[in-house]
Amino acid sequence: MFKQEVSKYIREKSLFTLDDKVLIALSGGADSVALLRVLLALGYTCECAHCNFHLRGEESERDEWFVRHLCDTLSVPLHVTHFDTKIYAKNKHISIEMAARELRYSWFETLRKERQASVIAVAHHRDDSVETFLLNLIRGTGINGLKGIAFRHGFIVRPLLQVGRTDILNYLNILHQDYVTDSSNLQDEYKRNKIRLNIMPILQELNPSISDTISDTADRLAEVASIYQKEIEGAVQRVVSKKEWNIEISIQALLNEVSPTSLLFEILHPYGFNTSQIKDVYHSLTTQSGKCIQNSEWRVLRNRDTLILQPFNQEEIFVPQLISELIEVTPEFLIPKDSRIACLDADKVTLPLSIRKWKVGDNFTPYGMTGKKKISDYLTDKKFSLFQKEKQFVVCSGKDIVWLVNERIDNRYRIDNQSKRALLLRVTD
Repeated sequence: MFKQEVSKYIREKSLFTLDDKVLIALSGGADSVALLRVLLALGYTCECAHCNFHLRGEESERDEWFVRHLCDTLSVPLHVTHFDTKIYAKNKHISIEMAARELRYSWFETLRKERQASVIAVAHHRDDSVETFLLNLIRGTGINGLKGIAFRHGFIVRPLLQVGRTDILNYLNILHQDYVTDSSNLQDEYKRNKIRLNIMPILQELNPSISDTISDTADRLAEVASIYQKEIEGAVQRVVSKKEWNIEISIQALLNEVSPTSLLFEILHPYGFNTSQIKDVYHSLTTQSGKCIQNSEWRVLRNRDTLILQPFNQEEIFVPQLISELIEVTPEFLIPKDSRIACLDADKVTLPLSIRKWKVGDNFTPYGMTGKKKISDYLTDKKFSLFQKEKQFVVCSGKDIVWLVNERIDNRYRIDNQSKRALLLRVTD
């Protein structure tokens, strides 16, 4: 029955064919061993890949020895690699679990290409999908997080999603096939293990078929999610625009959508904003302009009629450089009518000129005016957002600001009837 279930699922989902080579991620645990045995029994051409992460001392060595012995017994080609997972995690500033995930999937894909395999088969089963469903529900998620585990993601396929842990163990028992047990899976340490060891037994008391029930619900939600996603993509096109480094969301267009809160979640969640932060962003739509909400990598600014999404430190990616040109002022000379070009009286400025970010307290005399004006007031009057203000540069002659870059020159340094030489300035893009 187990073989038939797996075979039927592979055909229904078109995961691979008998003509394909399948690269199996083999840890030595019950799930991956069952995957190997059932695919071989169904006549598929298989090779195996095993990662030794060196995280569990003698257990890691035991696992490697086991898979080597198993593949040798079954005459299946085996590929083994070793990772210093802790060093990788430390260098990348990520968790051990995330480091192991990145390392193994990167290596699997490289090996898949080298061995000309069609797919990489991993042994996630129905109970894993149920745990993912519950884990996402606990963390807080949109509809996409309630679909469980996908049967395919790129070249990654999961042939066992239709069967559960009990089915796998029964199959191995029938084959008299042994396997290794990761002791960390028996520890009440990580959230997923807490769900497996503590929450699922309680749910099974309430409903002995809870795994099937949740799995069926996740399948239905996956169908609904495909419709939902199509509508979301259309709505995003209506409310979101990209400008330079920024992503801008029209507040009025957002509010005109059927469910602005859901749409805002789908826009911001991929950028690492959690449910609480997204609620704060939504509430900012009815508060005073200027509120900024941020996570470790991105920030959202409510700026008048727009939400502006921007990565941190983007303003430091590029520092403009001054480009200058000295021109004689003749009767034929025309002052450029382009705010991106500053035209100054060369004999009024003191060289060398410098360029820097504006700062609080800076002031200048805008072209056409006689009195001084604070840079901050000028930018506010021009309706600059906080992010735009952060990126504004000024060019200085000594202590005087002679040009608010790409905006306006200082009136005291303009070309007049007495000017003999013009200094044209612009900045690199």
